[in-house]
Amino acid sequence: MTKAATKAASKAATKAATKAATKAASKAATKAASKAATKAASKAATKAASKAATKAATKAATKAA
Repeated sequence: MTKAATKAASKAATKAATKAATKAASKAATKAASKAATKAASKAATKAASKAATKAATKAATKAA
């Protein structure tokens, strides 16, 4: 193998490896961000529901008293 051919092959391999690594990292980051967003939304919804339930219970108790 000539020096030029070796250099070209090395460049191609590096490019392919970089592309694969970038794709994998991007996929992992997207998954993590999605998971975090879902968790945050779920937490917010739970908090809102809890607040509403407490408000309703307080209203009912006040009415009954």
